[in-house]
Amino acid sequence: MFVHSPLEQFEVVSLISLNAPVVGYLNLSLTNLALYSLIVFLLVTGLHLAFKGTNCGTLNDTKLIPSTWSIALESSFASINAIVREQIGLRNEIYLPFIYSLFFFIIIANLIGNTPYSFTITTSIVLSVGLSFTIFIGVTVIGLAKHGLHFFSFFIPSGTPLALVPLLVLIEVTSYLARALSLGVRLFANVTAGHTLLKILSTFLYQLFSSSLVVAIFTLIPYSIFVALIGLEIAVSIIQAYVFILLTSSYIKDAIELH
Repeated sequence: MFVHSPLEQFEVVSLISLNAPVVGYLNLSLTNLALYSLIVFLLVTGLHLAFKGTNCGTLNDTKLIPSTWSIALESSFASINAIVREQIGLRNEIYLPFIYSLFFFIIIANLIGNTPYSFTITTSIVLSVGLSFTIFIGVTVIGLAKHGLHFFSFFIPSGTPLALVPLLVLIEVTSYLARALSLGVRLFANVTAGHTLLKILSTFLYQLFSSSLVVAIFTLIPYSIFVALIGLEIAVSIIQAYVFILLTSSYIKDAIELH
């Protein structure tokens, strides 16, 4: 369950494996990716069940004055609701539960990854790109269901000269298909880069601290910078979750309004 080096957060390994010759050859295994995905799901669900009654700006069911966590969840809900209203529109708040759940899944996963000797599921290209591909397919289905064949007019900008239509369609289609990859790669790359940097710096600082007393004293200066970088990495974890839902909302809006 635990890793012995921050860089091991990028490696998916099998924790429990069961080989059973039931139907031909059946192999069941529990990987660290599956385990931490389940932990994230349970934490997100448990967090909201523990502080239920915070939806839609209501007070806690059992207390006249809401707790700090309740206020935090209410503020998060209000902020995400504002993003959905601004990006998708007031009439399309049906997508709010999905955007809200997506935000908390990513932010909890990122923050868990900042815990020493844990596993970061968002550094797995399978999960990050899998999320973006799923969202891409869902957004395309929404556009086709709402507009039918008129959805393909999205790839032809208005006022385009007829001679440039083939070239612009190729560019627009390529740009549209790139969304399926760019959304997940952005999350994967930023989280992975931050963890790699912290690994390199922590290894270097450990060697300095363990060399001699004089060197260890002077190492306190770069160590303070390292602590600041840890705070920056936590901020990146939150920002990446925000950017992910912001772009997802923007893609949904494009599919609905064909901008």
